[in-house]
Amino acid sequence: MSEVIQDIGSALRAKKKRLGEELVAKGLITDDQVTIALREQKASGKPLGESLVALGFVTEAILRDALAEMLGKESVDLSNAIPDAEAIKVISKELASKFNIIPLSYSKEENRLTIAMADVFNLVVIDRIKAIVGTRIEIVPLLAGEGEIADAIDHFYGYELSVDGILHEIETGEIDYKSLEAEGNEYSQPLVRLVDAILADAVKRGASDIHFEPEESFLRLRYRIDGVLRQIRSLHKEYWSAIVVRLKVISNMNIAETRAPQDGRISLQIRGHSIDFRVSAQPTTHGENIVLRVLNRDKGIVPLEKLGLHEDTLDQLKIIMARPEGIILVTGPTGSGKTTTLYSMLNYVKSIAVNIMTLEDPVEYPMDMIRQTSINEVVRMDFANGIRSLMRQDPDIILVGEIRDGDTAEMAFRAAMTGHQVFSTLHTNSAVGTIPRLLDIGIQPDIMNGNIIGVMGQRLVRTLCKHCKQQRPAEHIEKVLLGLDVNEEVIIQDAKGCSLCEDTGYKGRVAIIEVLRFDDELDEMIVQRASTGSIKKALKKKGFKTLADDAIRRVLEGVTTLDEVSRVIDLTDRL
Repeated sequence: MSEVIQDIGSALRAKKKRLGEELVAKGLITDDQVTIALREQKASGKPLGESLVALGFVTEAILRDALAEMLGKESVDLSNAIPDAEAIKVISKELASKFNIIPLSYSKEENRLTIAMADVFNLVVIDRIKAIVGTRIEIVPLLAGEGEIADAIDHFYGYELSVDGILHEIETGEIDYKSLEAEGNEYSQPLVRLVDAILADAVKRGASDIHFEPEESFLRLRYRIDGVLRQIRSLHKEYWSAIVVRLKVISNMNIAETRAPQDGRISLQIRGHSIDFRVSAQPTTHGENIVLRVLNRDKGIVPLEKLGLHEDTLDQLKIIMARPEGIILVTGPTGSGKTTTLYSMLNYVKSIAVNIMTLEDPVEYPMDMIRQTSINEVVRMDFANGIRSLMRQDPDIILVGEIRDGDTAEMAFRAAMTGHQVFSTLHTNSAVGTIPRLLDIGIQPDIMNGNIIGVMGQRLVRTLCKHCKQQRPAEHIEKVLLGLDVNEEVIIQDAKGCSLCEDTGYKGRVAIIEVLRFDDELDEMIVQRASTGSIKKALKKKGFKTLADDAIRRVLEGVTTLDEVSRVIDLTDRL
């Protein structure tokens, strides 16, 4: 073990010797500043990085990120981090101070403890922590600055961090509302910690949206989990003014403006992951209603093979993306996972050989090797004008967040006709419904002919909890809906509910997807303005798998229930 530690230490020292060179190469400091820092290091005996920070040549955050990149480790910005209350309980303040670490998240289910450390290669500290929490627990170290860790220890230890504990503290103590806007140790204020605890709790429970809804005499807090809103708590309305101020401060909104809608954004480190929140404030009769959309970067980009597509459907999609020019559309209602699918497709086709440009409203998940533009951040640029601008950037692939009107659609088709591959979304009920929708916004059949490569229609359905789902024989009407022989014995799954799924019977969601690949026959039918019914009949003869077909596959596989599928897809046409 000692030899391993020596080898790691030698490698670390060798890399730190290049720290000055790396910082100069990145343009963060000059050669003269390195020389000064080296002389200071020689006199003080401190590490080079510490000398650079002490001299004011770089900030601790810049040094942290540069070291993380050199060492091939993940870093964490503790100034925006929210640790778990459970993690803080696992590691005592004395231990955290002794080893200069801060615990960020603790998961009993995954047997994982994430901690921030100034020296991620310190195996002695990691072994000591394992001896306390148990050898079965995986320790995930993240690199952080020494000063940041010391501040975080003072920041988080000694204060209640759980939602229940903070509410109890609020009910038994007085609240100084003015201090919420003042500088200083804001974490001493329970309302500040309450907002952070709610955000962390929502992320931990897998919420996609957080709703703060003021009523006449109380505040309702709801999370959207797996596509369904759940009421989490009801708070006394006297807390709402302070909560609104806190939310507006951290999302860079105007706290004095209460009569007009506002938008903002929050970036935090929660459970060791970078989480963004898109914030929207809307004036209502009982005060400002605030909704936060949770954007988890780690979950935003899913590999194409992990979308859960049927093998034939995945092959069809890959064939569509292999065509060098044309439009690929993803359709479905709001919240059906269209953006996730688009990002998965872009992630599949991106390479050093192609230039990918995006126009989004706004950018949800940052991606490397892709130039992303938010139309909200550019004055007088909508989707149509944005496409004109992108065309001058020599793109191979263009992503347009949404085709909303005729101008945007026209520019998207113009880009496709000039040799570009265009990805976008459209609000329709099915893949076939794309054709009448495009006709409705002014795209002529001759323009569509040959320029639409393919269309994906999708929905999200909740998946059954693996721990409590129950088998039962399908009833007569259920067999009819499933398109099966009524005399056949069929076993399907039902939702029951347990503590692991919060008694809902469901945990997580999966995409139900149909892929329509356009060919010469379909293009000819569009030019002849064939009815939607005629197109559906022609596609059925060719073996086209609809949303209903994919949903039924999921039911028969035991992934979800017939009730859940019926909630999002109309199966009555099978009666």
